[in-house]
Amino acid sequence: MNKAGLYIRLSKEDLDKDKNNNSESVDNQINMLKKYCNEFNYNVYDIYIDDGFSGTNFNRPSFNRLLNDIENKKLDMVIVKDLSRLGRDYILTGYYLEIWFPNHNVRFISILDNIDTLNNNNDYAPFKSIINDMYSKDNSRKIKAALRIKQQMGKWVGGCTPFGYAQDPTDKNHLVINEEEAKIVRKIYSLFASGYSINKISDYLYNHNILTPLVFRNINKNSKYSKYGYWSYTTIKTILSNQLYTGDLVQNRRSKINYKIKKLKNNKQDDWIIVKSTHDPIINKEKFNEVQRLLKLNKNTRKNNCNDRLLSGLVYCYDCKKRMSIQKNYIVCNTYKKYSKLKLCSSHFCNYKILENTIIELIKKLIKNCFTLKEKIYKQYKNLNDENRIIDLNNKIDKIYIDKIDGKISEEMFERIYNSLIIEINSIKSTKKSSIEEVYNNFVNTISRASVINLIDRIEVHNNKTFDIYFNFKREDYIVNN
Repeated sequence: MNKAGLYIRLSKEDLDKDKNNNSESVDNQINMLKKYCNEFNYNVYDIYIDDGFSGTNFNRPSFNRLLNDIENKKLDMVIVKDLSRLGRDYILTGYYLEIWFPNHNVRFISILDNIDTLNNNNDYAPFKSIINDMYSKDNSRKIKAALRIKQQMGKWVGGCTPFGYAQDPTDKNHLVINEEEAKIVRKIYSLFASGYSINKISDYLYNHNILTPLVFRNINKNSKYSKYGYWSYTTIKTILSNQLYTGDLVQNRRSKINYKIKKLKNNKQDDWIIVKSTHDPIINKEKFNEVQRLLKLNKNTRKNNCNDRLLSGLVYCYDCKKRMSIQKNYIVCNTYKKYSKLKLCSSHFCNYKILENTIIELIKKLIKNCFTLKEKIYKQYKNLNDENRIIDLNNKIDKIYIDKIDGKISEEMFERIYNSLIIEINSIKSTKKSSIEEVYNNFVNTISRASVINLIDRIEVHNNKTFDIYFNFKREDYIVNN
């Protein structure tokens, strides 16, 4: 007696159809296949069901189990309702029908298509497979078109929401701020804008027990690094460069290669779908644009670990206008470095430390005589120290709260520490603001990379080691007051 394996597949599209049409249901397929076996006196060895799996992908759990049982000689035949249940990829469907099953001496029967390989009654099968494949292709095209229309309307159609946002409970196509996550996003932007490198931000987040997106959302509970997880360079860079945090919806950045291959490819920026002001921003556009400029300046500096230097990314060759690279304590023209034999440019070789010290002193001298610049600095930096201190105190509150939950400290100790931290925060908020001169003196005595980047657009070095500075403010801003 023939030992038959009954194979049933139901795709997600079929599940949607099943609400109005029961002809594709699992129970209906089982009943049809059992009735057929009883009619022809075939022994049913097992039933293999893949519920909710696409026919374009043959990596299905029950189908793999079916193949395994065939290899172990447990089955003599495979029976399906119709050929599309086996699959909708005409290449792989043909492979199993014409090669794999015959090589394993397995008979294949498709009831509704009247296909039976025992009787060589499968001449129609290739044409039927192509029709099934075209159905999947057409269905994929329709789904993509529907999603694209939604994207152009400013509706969120992605899967996992970006870190910092959640789906609106009343509208799944709208994003709302997840305040717990948004606090971390703001912190990352704040640290980067204040001069932290991405690697230093990673260390800061790890040392302050701030959860990574994967761990935070319980996607990766068993991190191989720690219970908090270690922030990767790519994760932080992605957050810093995502325009979505400004309230603009950015979609279609990646897409599947085609309807058969689920692997994603990056789309060209021209193909992105951007709709302005669709949700509440976490980061204002001014800060976002500032961060994008910093990222551009820090480009290609990660390898040499020199993006913490004050002038990194700002120094260019006067003659070829290409960026100069920093090597230990010296800078050299990149064009000369790469094409020295072609003599496309000269080295413009000079001591980096001398250049940095010269520019710092020049900035101090310039600002000292420019009241307009002092006002600009005051407006930008007047509350910077206080804000950073308040952020640190709030982080301490978060940490002791976690310690209380973990049982590391008592409720009484938590209340005592919490109250002292709150008193200090309120004290800072109520302190009289510093004067322009105080802020200025603090600024010039601790010139940071962030302050240099905010003041200087670029520095061009001549071959004779002189240089030109291009500032980020208008000429009238630094006219000396007599």
